[in-house]
Amino acid sequence: MIGRLNHVAIAVKDLAAATAVYKNALGAVVTDPTPQPDHGVTVVFVELPNTKIEFLEPLGANSPIAKFLEKNPDGGIHHVCYEVDDIIAARDKLKEQGARVLGDGNPKIGAHGKPVLFLHPKDFLGTLTELEQV
Repeated sequence: MIGRLNHVAIAVKDLAAATAVYKNALGAVVTDPTPQPDHGVTVVFVELPNTKIEFLEPLGANSPIAKFLEKNPDGGIHHVCYEVDDIIAARDKLKEQGARVLGDGNPKIGAHGKPVLFLHPKDFLGTLTELEQV
């Protein structure tokens, strides 16, 4: 079921500062900021040869990333994202096995324009896990 690692997401207080570190210190290619109001974040992606790093900055006070940054003021890894061929089949199989899907259990459109779901961290070794349909 699980496919390749799509990205590792890092919560940041200041998207411009985080982007500058990766561009200037590491010479990385970084996308332009993109607001994702349905998810309460603004994102950029650091493009790597084999995967991506996603920076998440809160979009508004009610952003889940704002809450994450309250607990983790320096930022840090927020989630990992894996690709799946069929997000509904993956969701149903995981739910059968007792995994909890966050939200209402239905996919939302993510930053790449594809359906995504989030799985409860307590079911995945303390790591918030995102699935993205390819």
